[in-house]
Amino acid sequence: MKKSISLTLLAVAGLIVFSIASCGGSSQPQAKSNIPEDAKQVAKANYSYDEEDTYNTVSSDAGKVTGFKGFNVYADARSPDNHYIASGYMGDYSDVKIDVACFDNPHSGTTCIKLTYSNAVSQGARWAGMYWQSPANNWGDKKGGFDLTGATKLTFWARGAKGGERVEEFKIGGITGLYPDSDIAGIGPVLLTADWQKYEIDLNGKDLSYISGGFCWGTNLDVNPDGATFYLDDIKYE
Repeated sequence: MKKSISLTLLAVAGLIVFSIASCGGSSQPQAKSNIPEDAKQVAKANYSYDEEDTYNTVSSDAGKVTGFKGFNVYADARSPDNHYIASGYMGDYSDVKIDVACFDNPHSGTTCIKLTYSNAVSQGARWAGMYWQSPANNWGDKKGGFDLTGATKLTFWARGAKGGERVEEFKIGGITGLYPDSDIAGIGPVLLTADWQKYEIDLNGKDLSYISGGFCWGTNLDVNPDGATFYLDDIKYE
């Protein structure tokens, strides 16, 4: 009888341990994001983003866009058609400020993106840039991105606050790592004017089967000694 009771108690204890393990009772620390906390809040507030939203407008097979008819990176603040997150700060990342819901003379709609690059050299890099990523803060260490096969170009509109601001490169793709982008393409340098101008990145012949770095810009202090403020709008794969 005592042996039977002991076996029963051991079985119950085993079930309790199994239940704890199944509920994720891990003691391993979680990796910290390298997105500045204020930037992370901007992304959440203006894009209404969470990782479950990554595939909302695409089919379930690896983020493949079906029947390619255009694919927005940014249409308007809080637009359900926006894809990718402005999370990939680079270089002197503390010198970059972004407002994805700027009402200052948008190209279309009610808002545009305002980017301010100061000359503080906060991290000592003397350059700065930003990637729009899928999912947020993805430097190739996690699955994400979209299959944009069928797109032949990426178009966007840009203007400088004063004119004469220089962006060394606008590009798509180029993220490496365990899950690298399938290709890369870009233009630059680009000298902005005070008026909205349309720009285009040619994607003909590019492998767009996996793009987690949906859009990117980069510039430096040498060509913008006083810093730069510029605006972006209507960023779209066509």
